[in-house]
Amino acid sequence: MKISPLAPKSFPTLPEIDGLDCYTARAQYKEWDRCDLTFIKLCEGTSVAGVLTQSKCASHEVMICRKHLLHGHARALIVNAGNSNAFTGEKGRTACQAIISRVSNHLGCAEREIYISSTGVIGVPLPIDKANQGLDKIFNEKPCSWPQTAAAICTTDTFPKGVRSSAMIAGTKVQIAAIIKGSGMIAPDMATMLGYIFTDAAIDASFLQQMLNKANDKSFSCITVDSDTSTSDTILAFATGKAGNEKLSAFDDAGADAFMAALDSVCKEMAHLVVKDGEGASKFIEINVNGAANDDSAHIIAKSIANSPLVKTAIAGEDANWGRVVMAIGKAGEPADRDLLTIAFGHHRVAQNGGAIKGFDEALVTDYLKGEKIEINVDIGLAKGISTVWTCDLTYGYIEINADYRS
Repeated sequence: MKISPLAPKSFPTLPEIDGLDCYTARAQYKEWDRCDLTFIKLCEGTSVAGVLTQSKCASHEVMICRKHLLHGHARALIVNAGNSNAFTGEKGRTACQAIISRVSNHLGCAEREIYISSTGVIGVPLPIDKANQGLDKIFNEKPCSWPQTAAAICTTDTFPKGVRSSAMIAGTKVQIAAIIKGSGMIAPDMATMLGYIFTDAAIDASFLQQMLNKANDKSFSCITVDSDTSTSDTILAFATGKAGNEKLSAFDDAGADAFMAALDSVCKEMAHLVVKDGEGASKFIEINVNGAANDDSAHIIAKSIANSPLVKTAIAGEDANWGRVVMAIGKAGEPADRDLLTIAFGHHRVAQNGGAIKGFDEALVTDYLKGEKIEINVDIGLAKGISTVWTCDLTYGYIEINADYRS
């Protein structure tokens, strides 16, 4: 598989997080020569928070995680790649429950402390025989590295994705390590794909949930690759508490602002990595909308632009067709006045006051569009609402990947 041209040059060095160990094994959910089962063992007392897909056809794994999150504690995460186990009826639900039971028995903990995710083809029940064989192997494996763990959760991804950060909480340094997978079926209605954040900070579960919700609003909920919301989208954050800091429980606690800033940074970078690995992507696109009726309106307009196949193919073809941006603004259904709009590619203004800027040099704009990072800047001209959304272009590669996805 050809690596995305937008991929980082290397996988970052992620910090060790005290209180957890990672393991991978080959369950062979698909006919591939790679690990596709991940088991992350967490220490007692680990807090957990999550944001999960709002799809009305959510997977069994999502429904279980949603239920377990009510308790706020975690001892393990188990992730299957190659089979999403979504839309699989009682057979899929039984397989899910069997995996959770085996992991909880292995650790001697409550089933509600086990979190599970699956990713891959929809509509095929998770084969319990392969799941059991995989668990037999993984329970006897030695701990593995972050790059191995990040690779094991991938499906159509062209590169494993990892992010790191740290923060000071009242004199104590805490670490954050995160991994994420995602490439297609990306238009999150909450979070996105499968992403996992780990920290050694001590954080109350309810407060961790508040912080993750805030970070999600500015990151995962602001990306799209193809306008399709997955049945399995999951972001989970785990805090082992092993750093020894005074437990955070409110935004006015010492160090809470520093950790929030670090979490924001991690989530934004995770989201960007997914877009940069968008199926067939060759350009990373940032869409900035200001001057809208309010922030929510700006977000809807920005997503309308980002999800437009015509806008995305124009960028892929390096065509400065600002008319397609006008179209996407108009169809968003939000307040807008054609004669007040200003549109620019990067710092090149191309349209204003209901028409093209007289004398603008299209050759300069075309040259700008040859780059790998593109900005589309829109001023609605009505009020002060702002939003930023990230997406990628739409190329032949997207069709090739998805036409052959099940074969």
